[in-house]
Amino acid sequence: MTRLGVLGWWRATPLYLRILGAVALGLAVGVTLGEQAAALETPAKLVLRILGALAPPLILLAILQALMRAHLGGRRALRLVALLLTNTLVAIGIGLLVANVLQPGSWSNPAPAREPAKAAAIADPFAQFLDNVPKSIGGPFSDNGTVMGVIFIAVALGVALRSVRHHEVRTVEDLVHVALTSLITILHWIIDLVPLAVFGIVASIVGVKGFGDFLALGGFVVAVLAALTLQAGYYLIRVRLGSWVRPIELLRGVRDALVMAFSTGSSTATMPVTYACLRENVGLREESASMGALVGANFNNDGTALYEAMSALFVAQLLDMQLTLGQQFIVVLTSVVASVGAAGIPEAGLVTMTMVFKAVALPTDYIAMLLTVDWLLDRCRTAINVMGDVTVSCLLDGKTRERPNTRPP
Repeated sequence: MTRLGVLGWWRATPLYLRILGAVALGLAVGVTLGEQAAALETPAKLVLRILGALAPPLILLAILQALMRAHLGGRRALRLVALLLTNTLVAIGIGLLVANVLQPGSWSNPAPAREPAKAAAIADPFAQFLDNVPKSIGGPFSDNGTVMGVIFIAVALGVALRSVRHHEVRTVEDLVHVALTSLITILHWIIDLVPLAVFGIVASIVGVKGFGDFLALGGFVVAVLAALTLQAGYYLIRVRLGSWVRPIELLRGVRDALVMAFSTGSSTATMPVTYACLRENVGLREESASMGALVGANFNNDGTALYEAMSALFVAQLLDMQLTLGQQFIVVLTSVVASVGAAGIPEAGLVTMTMVFKAVALPTDYIAMLLTVDWLLDRCRTAINVMGDVTVSCLLDGKTRERPNTRPP
């Protein structure tokens, strides 16, 4: 098989299958090598460092593009923003509450980790290479920056810009679009390497610390699913109290959208189905359905924000770190900001989580461990994201149903 054939096969295989394969291989290698598997965490650190460098400009450009392209105006737009912000804050609050009550990070008692044998006092070439990988886009241009860091950025952007070099740039929006497209191209390269990071971190953790962290990970999955269920219940209560739609009728009417959201893991791909369900099955007004399902979907990522906040608390508990109320407030703010415009970013939860972790000084290495269960939780939180869009549409429609003779044919 040619190199392009192997790459094509790799990219054609769903990411979750690649990650599951990496988990299985990492478990086997970790058990076999023991503490020697600690060296395999270097690829994971490399991938996550590059991801961390991409996250801030990606979020910035995604928010700029979403705000510039959104058709917002009037009092209904202000109400839309208020509803989206309220739902996101409630989602994060539920996530933090469940994580603090259930304490999934403390569900296991792993044996004390033994320090891997110290290497001889010889310069580690992998560590030296890692030191030259920039932690942020602007880092290499500071006083303490390295020439190698500048070269990394120049080569990556140069190759990425080749794919958009024929795009005309006539407006500021065009410039933002070209810049965002270039960074997303680089992001796709990093996503291709994510299974390698998962393999390295799983092998390292199992080899050095055993299975304790992964037992706790099961508790984390239970906690997240419980929090998402509570968020869904909150949506149904809001719909019952704030609109003419009955919750059971709503679930029956939008089930196709929810199934598609869970199947694809993409709220963006589900938008047309969500809009059609709201108009044809539920019977909402056109303006309400479009503002909630189409405009609001670019800003509404309640399930993702909930997951990010819970992930931060879980890792802190796993490391026996206590996040103060102030730090948890920072988690809330960062999760809200990171969730805005994330709909336009591939694997948005993976990207935005690095920002949340860095905001409270948590090691991003553990993100690779969370990816072992993310293939399932991503689909669940995407369904909640779509359910949030549906809820906003119903609330915008109000408590009075449109008369049949006033609806367009």
